[in-house]
Amino acid sequence: MADEIHSRRNTLEQLAKGLRRFIVGLSKKLLIADICGNVVALIYNADRSVLDSRTAWLAAVCYLMQIYFDFSGYSDMAIGLGLCFGFHFKENFNYPYISASIQEFWRRWHISLSTWFREYLYIPLGGNRKGKAKTYWNKLIVFFCTGLWHGANWTFIVWGLWHGFFIVAEDAVKKLFGLEKHGKGGRNPACAVLKHLYTLLVVLVGFVIFRADNMGQAFSMIGAMFSGGSASAQTGLLLAQCLTPLTLFALAVGLVGSTPVLPLVCRKAEQQTGSVYACLQALSYAGALALLLVDILHLSAASYVPFIYFQF
Repeated sequence: MADEIHSRRNTLEQLAKGLRRFIVGLSKKLLIADICGNVVALIYNADRSVLDSRTAWLAAVCYLMQIYFDFSGYSDMAIGLGLCFGFHFKENFNYPYISASIQEFWRRWHISLSTWFREYLYIPLGGNRKGKAKTYWNKLIVFFCTGLWHGANWTFIVWGLWHGFFIVAEDAVKKLFGLEKHGKGGRNPACAVLKHLYTLLVVLVGFVIFRADNMGQAFSMIGAMFSGGSASAQTGLLLAQCLTPLTLFALAVGLVGSTPVLPLVCRKAEQQTGSVYACLQALSYAGALALLLVDILHLSAASYVPFIYFQF
């Protein structure tokens, strides 16, 4: 940024790309994060007696979508606005839900935050230069501080230590079984699927703790997820209130959008030449304008909906 303050270039094409990126970020926030967030609020604010495995898992999955598309949405808006004025900001999220380990997750999730903690806390503490035990201790300190950074609440601290524990455990297992000496280990498709499922489960349970008002509520939600809970007549009403067509649509779009399918399509489009590429570009901008119209209509019917990131 420092260099671009004095030497940035502004072009019409850059402005158009910046506005398109801004609209994508705004749409992520309004059309996915907020819709999923309504479901999360309904279930977390409901009486514990109506919780069962269905409502608890629905809240967990919806929050998984809400926090990612809220956080990556504001990042897209910032990147887009920067591009409009000639600044090239680094990417902040790189499809973290496709990770096959918690270590990989943190290389993809909130990159600016994890980079800051690595450079200004982990490395000054000694990083991995003072033995394995000290390295593990440094990592736990970093993730304790990562949790505390979000707020002075036990839920955030436990969330940070939860991730720190799995970061340390993964490294210890690699050392114990010598997996580092043999590349990535097994390339068996079944093994890869299991690693993805393990990572998603750890991240999902962590976000249940992160979202809870207190540890009591977190234990209730996790207990309902894995023990079944106790369904009642109110449970069915709550499910019917949550599982609307709009919610299902937002979840479906969110699941696709959290994978690198769209960038793959964009790269294929960029390989086209001449009139084909021009036509695809025009369609992308027309689609962005249509999204903006939907966003405006959604905003006009909604109450005040700030980014949840503002809470931290």
